[in-house]
Amino acid sequence: MTVMNETGPSATTAPRGGQGERSDAGERSAMSYGFVAPYTALVIVFGVLPALYAVFLAFTDNEGGFAGIANFTKVVSDFRFLPAVAHVALYLVIWLVALVVLVSFLAVVVHAVRVRWLSRTLRFVFYLPGALAGASSVLLWLFVLDPTASPVSGLLHLLGFSSFVQVIVPANLPPVFAIIAFWTGAGGWIVIMYGALNNISPDVIEAARIDGATAVQIARRIQLPMLRKWISYMGIMSLAAGTQLFVEPQLLSQASNAIVPNDYSLNQLAYQYAFQQNDFNGAAAISLLLLVIALALSAVFVTRGGLFEKD
Repeated sequence: MTVMNETGPSATTAPRGGQGERSDAGERSAMSYGFVAPYTALVIVFGVLPALYAVFLAFTDNEGGFAGIANFTKVVSDFRFLPAVAHVALYLVIWLVALVVLVSFLAVVVHAVRVRWLSRTLRFVFYLPGALAGASSVLLWLFVLDPTASPVSGLLHLLGFSSFVQVIVPANLPPVFAIIAFWTGAGGWIVIMYGALNNISPDVIEAARIDGATAVQIARRIQLPMLRKWISYMGIMSLAAGTQLFVEPQLLSQASNAIVPNDYSLNQLAYQYAFQQNDFNGAAAISLLLLVIALALSAVFVTRGGLFEKD
């Protein structure tokens, strides 16, 4: 039975509460839009609009007329294009395999450390190289790779290298660039994977231990499968960064007096088209090809890693 008073049913107090909740939700929604708006504006100005302009350049000629696929045909038939593709592809294979395997392994190892101060120290040590900017990191590696000045000169001599030129011959560059990229970027991903491992319920791990599972079995059957989405995300982000290889070969080219070619990577080749040949249309075509390749490979990570699947 509804209790009545002078102003009507007492249940009329409920709508007032509902209005308050809707008002609070509206304020939170407006605040969230306010936080997102600057990022959206930056993405449009520095991401979407330049990409659209690159599409326009790729399909037009120097006079702004429609060129069809002529720019793409021109850059693909360039004698420098396929070697640059091979260089970047080999580098990506080495780097992504090392990243997925070693980061996952190190994250599980750090997570297994029960001593809190040791775990924190390891995470800090792993993350520290990532504090260096890309160019600074490469400059540091110029000394590391020089057997006459390197702190690991003994190891370089053991591998048969006696001079800087021998280390940076083009055949050695894919693993060299992969090592540099791993040194600068892996630590941040180890910290991220460590945080993801902390989200796994301790009850699941404890139940596995009670059933007699070893640490290796827990890692293989519980932790790594539950990290699948994070590994896929790492692969996508690292792939996007890896296709943009530019700083490392560019600085090594300048430091080695062109022993490393200045068109080693696709980004360098696009730079040559734009600022040496004054052909921005060809440079835009290379950038679009890079975008298409990166999107296709990212789709593989998304589908195989189940990135958008619900748990």
